[in-house]
Amino acid sequence: MNKNFSIVPKVLFKHPAMSLQLAKTFGRQSKTTLIDRNYYNGKSKKLSPIYFRITPLCNLKCVMCGQRGDKGILKGEYAREEAKKIVPLDRYKKLVDEISPDRPVFYMWGGEPFLYPDFMDLAKYIIQKKCILSVNTNGTFLKKEAERIVRDKWNALFVSLDGFEETNDAIRGKGSYKRVIEGFKEINRQKKLQNSTFPHMGIVTTVSNINYMYLDKLVEAMKEFNLDWHFINLGTYTNDNVVKKHKDFMKKNLDTDTYCLESYNTGYNKGIDGDIFSGILDKIHSLKPGYPIVTVPAINPEKITEYYASPETVVRDKCPVPWAQCNIDYNGDVHFCADYPDYILGNINENNLYDILNNERAVNFRNTLRESENGLFPGCVRCYQNMLFGHKVKGY
Repeated sequence: MNKNFSIVPKVLFKHPAMSLQLAKTFGRQSKTTLIDRNYYNGKSKKLSPIYFRITPLCNLKCVMCGQRGDKGILKGEYAREEAKKIVPLDRYKKLVDEISPDRPVFYMWGGEPFLYPDFMDLAKYIIQKKCILSVNTNGTFLKKEAERIVRDKWNALFVSLDGFEETNDAIRGKGSYKRVIEGFKEINRQKKLQNSTFPHMGIVTTVSNINYMYLDKLVEAMKEFNLDWHFINLGTYTNDNVVKKHKDFMKKNLDTDTYCLESYNTGYNKGIDGDIFSGILDKIHSLKPGYPIVTVPAINPEKITEYYASPETVVRDKCPVPWAQCNIDYNGDVHFCADYPDYILGNINENNLYDILNNERAVNFRNTLRESENGLFPGCVRCYQNMLFGHKVKGY
């Protein structure tokens, strides 16, 4: 299975300057992992990627989603009420001014980021400040905004797509596949009209027991859309035992009540046959679509069944994320864990981001994590960010 850095050569060929900026960003991340984590007593000196869950709203309801799926926590009237708390554009612009000298990667997601009222203006402002902008979207608004996306030179689009049309729509909602395809076509048309190579564009697929046997059909269908990558996310899944251990641990050690992890206890991991899935992945790579296909995590094929059947089994440890990254929620709350925003460090509406990231709560979190078994909290074992950046456990 390809490793995460396999997308670099293609990006390097198209945009050396952007690649240099990315290299500096990930260099900072490596430095914080090796030095800050071990020697700065719970503090960190530099940011690399910054993740923004910019809105709680979404126009789709993907069944396995921890926000709006079967057990999602941001649905219906609650989500609509939460949306009234979103950070205004002016505060985001001030934040960009504060942190842009460090040239971090801005990774925008949601909900669906295009539902943030001033999203296009914020995106343009980030680009004008010479920072890298990556947007994770369900793709249903791409056709409408394609001309401006290309004109403003967004760096990267990560578009969620979970299968060929019938499979995808069963997971994400009727008509969602067609709207994504229309968006791809319009982005490519605009790139040609405007003589631009921006944005780089790829898809992200979340594996579940609904789609894993049919992913080769999706890859076959994507060959014509000039993609730059395909990330296959093996999925954030948990079980009752992990949820209980995590809740008990967080309450005892960080005096925090947790609620987010339960939303990933969906059961969509159950019954996934690793041998069958490994064969599907082999078939996918044999199709040679012209762009790298990366699994997250890049795992030993013999361990795939265990990955899904035993969510408490550690496959990545020593999570480095709190030393190199942060997450900013739609209401301005700052936390380290994208999927589990229970432990709040502070709020950008009240304090400077850099002050928040090295305050007493942040230091306590980092030190508690570093000193925990495997350098993880119980609920970290399938966290997507840990799967991306954590230390690979031998054999997996």
